[in-house]
Amino acid sequence: MTTRLVLQTRAADYATLERLAQQAGATRTTRLSDHALRAEGLERDPALIEAAHALAVDACYLPAGQSLADFKLVAMDMDSTLITIECIDEIADMQGLKPRVAEITEAAMRGELDFSESLRRRVALLKGLDFGALQRVYDERLQISLGGEAMLAAVKAAGLKTLLVSGGFTFFTERLQARLGLDYTHANTLEVEDGRLTGRVLGTIVDAEEKKRSVERVCAEMGIATSQAIVMGDGANDLKMMGIAGLSVAFRAKPVVRLQASIALNYVGLDGVVTALR
Repeated sequence: MTTRLVLQTRAADYATLERLAQQAGATRTTRLSDHALRAEGLERDPALIEAAHALAVDACYLPAGQSLADFKLVAMDMDSTLITIECIDEIADMQGLKPRVAEITEAAMRGELDFSESLRRRVALLKGLDFGALQRVYDERLQISLGGEAMLAAVKAAGLKTLLVSGGFTFFTERLQARLGLDYTHANTLEVEDGRLTGRVLGTIVDAEEKKRSVERVCAEMGIATSQAIVMGDGANDLKMMGIAGLSVAFRAKPVVRLQASIALNYVGLDGVVTALR
């Protein structure tokens, strides 16, 4: 099946993109910007994606004619996707426990640990922490990922709805919803007693299966098929929801996620998905 190839970069020059396109067999390219180009009518070539990766270029093959207009929803993971940090690791830092918690987080994101069990273990280590530590993390450490706000502005302008679905915590998703004007959110709730964390999570844990169900619920509420959703993530617990999407985006993702995604953005920002669909 012939596809179109989109090349994007932040570090390389446009001439590098042109050389890669020629290597892929392109005879005609369209300049999308000083840092992106599109070539039509090419067969998918995994070797070209690897060659681009070595030059700090993001390369993806997409169906010919696919555009942002084909989608109605963008669903995003939060930690290390829409935002640059893993919130639980930064909360743990307030307890002097970041290395222990971060090690568990990394293993879970690589798919080496069951997510629900790993979350319970990590949250248990936070028992007794003053709830105010979460506000400090939000105020002092939380940043939106590169291109995140530009991506959101573009998809909203195109009429798409937005869903933030996270294995993290409602404390952060609720604040991001208000700050960024997101339509839907779903995350875990930390139990708090007398102003301190109890080390427990309330209700159903938002694991891989629950993330998938959340995307399905929102799509059903909107009256659309899951194939009309773009889903973005970085860890193994995002794979199930990415698997039901019409377009899956791996952002600064673990290798297991990059290999299964429609688009892997390792160098450009989250708005690279909008460029790819132009």
